[in-house]
Amino acid sequence: FLLFEEADAFLGLEDDSDSPKINPFYCDPEGDILLLEAILNSEPLPPLPNHEQYLPSYKKELKVCEVKTVNSSIDEPPEVELKDLPHHLEYTFLEGDDKLPVIIAKELRSEEKAALIKVLKSHKRAIAWKLSDIQGINPEFCTHKFLMEEDYKPAVQHQRRVNPQIHDVIKKEVEKLLDAGLIYPISDSPWVSPVHCVPKKGGFTVVENEENELIPTRLVTG
Repeated sequence: FLLFEEADAFLGLEDDSDSPKINPFYCDPEGDILLLEAILNSEPLPPLPNHEQYLPSYKKELKVCEVKTVNSSIDEPPEVELKDLPHHLEYTFLEGDDKLPVIIAKELRSEEKAALIKVLKSHKRAIAWKLSDIQGINPEFCTHKFLMEEDYKPAVQHQRRVNPQIHDVIKKEVEKLLDAGLIYPISDSPWVSPVHCVPKKGGFTVVENEENELIPTRLVTG
């Protein structure tokens, strides 16, 4: 093997094997091939002493997990909560009378609606009724990562007061996220704490507007 000084000299030259600055002894392609064959066929050398001090070691624990098969919405239609739609839209179902709902325009003529439903039924797998129907989705788009290494310390957030009516709204939204699999409960980690919804200070209450939406309103006293 070449010394470092000789290697630096080679790096400083152009790729010209006929250069007078290169010793002809080094230009031996056939010898190089024989040397490579000898290295490949030789027994591996034992590791250097204390090699762990110089080479970082990365240990990854492999866990044996059972393969879980998740049925698609086509094979096992889920129960979907149907919300009120604007006056120009309506629901139609691609499976039976209450399975696999889709939203279409109400003003369509009968033949247009029949043609649209026929196309939708022939491409049902292109529609997602739940997260698992989207094949190949990156979990980073639908999950949140927490830094839970030993070097980090949990941060405490104070409880937030909310109105009892908002408490029910929050509870329903959390239940939807649980059913969709976007979140899951953790009870044995110092990084999380039980969530308690308490009434909000400051004279705020919640009322329904003309569109049946809950909006915060300040109470007028005095």
